[in-house]
Amino acid sequence: MTLRQRFLALQSVLNAHQPLWRASPFYERRPPWCAQWPTLAEAALQLDDSTLEHLSGDPAAFQDWLAPRLPVATQLERLCELPALPPRELPPVGAQFDWQIPQRKREQIEAFAAHSPAAGAPLLEWCAGKGHLGRRLALSDGQPVSSLEIDPELCEHATRLASRARIEQIVLCADALEAGAHRHVRDHAVLALHACGELHRALVRHAADDGARSYRIAPCCYYRGAQDGYLPLNRDADLPLDGHTLRLAVTETVTATQRIRRRLARDQAWKLGFIALRNALLGEAIRPFRPVPPTWLTGEFSDYGRFLAEREGLPLPAQVDWAHWQAVGEQRRGEVRRLELIRHAFRRGLEMWLVLDVALGLEEAGFSVRVGTFCDRALTPRNLLVLAER
Repeated sequence: MTLRQRFLALQSVLNAHQPLWRASPFYERRPPWCAQWPTLAEAALQLDDSTLEHLSGDPAAFQDWLAPRLPVATQLERLCELPALPPRELPPVGAQFDWQIPQRKREQIEAFAAHSPAAGAPLLEWCAGKGHLGRRLALSDGQPVSSLEIDPELCEHATRLASRARIEQIVLCADALEAGAHRHVRDHAVLALHACGELHRALVRHAADDGARSYRIAPCCYYRGAQDGYLPLNRDADLPLDGHTLRLAVTETVTATQRIRRRLARDQAWKLGFIALRNALLGEAIRPFRPVPPTWLTGEFSDYGRFLAEREGLPLPAQVDWAHWQAVGEQRRGEVRRLELIRHAFRRGLEMWLVLDVALGLEEAGFSVRVGTFCDRALTPRNLLVLAER
């Protein structure tokens, strides 16, 4: 199957099953698909807590549970299967290289570098942060490296770290989304490890004219820069997406500690409790929910609810049974998690569609392109790597 054939097959599945993945149970108590697939909805809602935890944390077990109830899940799983890109041996680095690099980030850098072909041109690290990846590949490939980053503080860190590692690294403090930034691409091997949203897509949009020798792109945070709608990169893309829907592609996480997970669970339950109260007072409707200041989540639910009511201009009755609405929020969170399980069955398919859109955009710009994984999803779920050679 070619990249384009895989892309079109994924697009067909996603288009045909839009009701299952577009609507968010967080905002709609019973998304419309529940009426269209009532048996599936009932099976999800009747999952006990232990089974829900098991299915949420074990993709293979979830696939076994889902496939008999939603046969297209098997086809979707096959379309999302890509082999690991071939690795290469990298020369070791000195102890000074690891300074200030978190362990998980260090492992991602090593995996990205090992699964990228040796560069035969000067390196340009796009949206470089502190420039760790560029320094690693400069050491392994024997090429000069430039690192482009918008944040002056990170640029200063990159300069100091390069000096410490005794690597000649040019740090370019510039905005990757400004047209002038693309002049640095010409005749370079471009590296982008988890450049967010439009930051990695901008490389593809200009690839036909920028004169890069090659690209190594591991995309991330597809929703960034797409608030007004996703602008596709290849001629066959016809899946309408907005920033809210694109967030589905990055909902899988593996790095949160148990403490953070407990806090996020409580935060979601409180939000749902307030939404239930608001709907009881104003009527059921899909209304936006803006981010909440962290300090609002440090007290009691009653304080949180009053802060939100004031912000939203929601008149509260003289007496509010806050314990009741907190319990409603907990119950709603259980329902949301169970219905989101079905929605999450499509998140890897959506991510694969987005990454293939990048690949086909580069192909149409005149590059030979490969796509595969560069690490296990336990290290990062954003483990898809696009390799493009002119």
